[in-house]
Amino acid sequence: MRHRLFYVFPDIASARRALDELLLGRIEIRHIRFMTGGTPLPDDMPEASILQKTDIVSGAEQGMAVGAALGLVLGAVIVWYFDLGTTSARATAMVLAGFAGLLFGGWAASLAAAALPNSRLKSFHADLEQGKILMMVDVPAREITRIEAMLAERHPEMRFGGEDSHIPVFP
Repeated sequence: MRHRLFYVFPDIASARRALDELLLGRIEIRHIRFMTGGTPLPDDMPEASILQKTDIVSGAEQGMAVGAALGLVLGAVIVWYFDLGTTSARATAMVLAGFAGLLFGGWAASLAAAALPNSRLKSFHADLEQGKILMMVDVPAREITRIEAMLAERHPEMRFGGEDSHIPVFP
């Protein structure tokens, strides 16, 4: 299980040194991402993906829940007003309507949420607007103490921004 650690750096040079130290500390570059408020990052510093920058995931989750519920309601209306014959046909109509609502709700809500900044990163928006750099590092649970101690010792200018333990198993 991985945990995401957040660090705020005052400038790109400091963030680059932290990146180098994490790489030397055996953290793979695919588990390190940087985010700025608009300042372009150098090519050798991995930028946060659209899934990390926006609220797509949260929007899709909420849209799927609402869409599935509305799909089941639509399925119930279909079963109520149309004579579908057998019980299995009615159940199939309910399941298909619920699944269609789930897919449509997730798709529509994720499109809308793609225009919104990530709500989990709300506490960092002021820092990003001031030109600071946000570093997100996904580390195994057993490595958290070592990484936090290493960065705190070598980077007094950084600010630890917290930890998020809700990271999917696959990157």
